[in-house]
Amino acid sequence: MFTSVLMIEQPLSATDVDFVTGLHDDALSFVVLMRPRGDEDRLLRAMDDVALGELEQAVHEADEPEGEEAQRPAALALEHSLRRLREAGCEAVGQLIDGHPLDLLRSVVEQTHADEVIVLTAPHLVEEFFHRDWASRARHKVGVPVLKLYAHADEETEGETQEQG
Repeated sequence: MFTSVLMIEQPLSATDVDFVTGLHDDALSFVVLMRPRGDEDRLLRAMDDVALGELEQAVHEADEPEGEEAQRPAALALEHSLRRLREAGCEAVGQLIDGHPLDLLRSVVEQTHADEVIVLTAPHLVEEFFHRDWASRARHKVGVPVLKLYAHADEETEGETQEQG
């Protein structure tokens, strides 16, 4: 069985599931690590929104739950993502990231003997430019290949998480 540790920031869309499950022909097992929104990243997210021309999103950045308030939406997003992976025929377990993401990532890779890490994220132009994004930083910490992919949103996912939140 091929094991991937999958770091995510939002619920997996159908496109995301198709993409990550289509990367390998082997039977797949995923360990999903969901990172709740942190208020320490607010400025970087707003700068990314502006750089991507998403001014409306930048204006409403402060309206999104962060810190403790982000725990419940993150838990719902994690459960949604695990369900989608299982429906696609994969083994999937997961947890919320509590603390420093790279420390947890390294620990999970070692404990599960993972074959790779996939960081599935929205574009973070500022962090990527300075190689401070999670994928770039993880490459120096985990000892397995790290693949960075950009997450997709689909209307079904957005509707489900809004109803549950």
